[in-house]
Amino acid sequence: MSVVPAEPVESPEPAWRQRAVERSTRAAKLRAEQRVQRFLDAAQELIADKGTTDFTVQEVVERSRQSLRSFYQHFDGKHELLLALFEDALSRSATEMREKLSTVTGPLDRLKVAVDLLYDSSTPREGQQSPLFTDFAIQLLVSHPDQVATAHLPLLALFTELVEDAVKAGQAVTPRPRRTASLIMQTAMFTAQAPAAPVGAQPSRIGAEDVWEFCLGGITGAGQATGGDESGTQKVAATKKAAAKRTTAKKSAAPKGATRTKA
Repeated sequence: MSVVPAEPVESPEPAWRQRAVERSTRAAKLRAEQRVQRFLDAAQELIADKGTTDFTVQEVVERSRQSLRSFYQHFDGKHELLLALFEDALSRSATEMREKLSTVTGPLDRLKVAVDLLYDSSTPREGQQSPLFTDFAIQLLVSHPDQVATAHLPLLALFTELVEDAVKAGQAVTPRPRRTASLIMQTAMFTAQAPAAPVGAQPSRIGAEDVWEFCLGGITGAGQATGGDESGTQKVAATKKAAAKRTTAKKSAAPKGATRTKA
């Protein structure tokens, strides 16, 4: 019997070669990540120094002590660099928010804390400039709304989970949790950035608590003021009880002669 195969057999790549290639790839990836981070750090420093996003690519290259060629190997231009900073900031914000929520119990309580945190982080600080959000983000919203939506995905994923948890617990009602989460986020962020609204004779700033009451009313129907000492769960229970009473009242008011249709 011949030990030589009739057909040529492709020999597998040696394990040592695979390990060498993987090690080389990991090293190249690490170097690339380090170069990218140096560009990001340089841009962040320039924004802090200037108080604006009005800087040049050459300034970033010089501040990072890298080459222009290296910059364009990783970024198409300044816009993509700023977009990377914007996405990174929102991603870190979502991570920090998750950590703070880890100690909060109760679906509605977790959602309320998330709204408060998002409102607070979106509120302009007197004497503190955030040109990446006040300048670049606003321009981006007009020119590239799809990129803004993509940058907010980490936060949207978090808020969607919170809304879904509230629905599963029977404390909220919404047929589209992701869309509801998006509306809650936009309400908190844009209200925090808006100037004081005219309420009565004097302008009055809409606070985080007002935003939460509004959002709570949207997902439970129980957001109206009830004395200020009821929890979200109690409000939901009160809403369900009121709905049951209305249903009973309607049945009692039905004509006596009404007949039921047999199934």
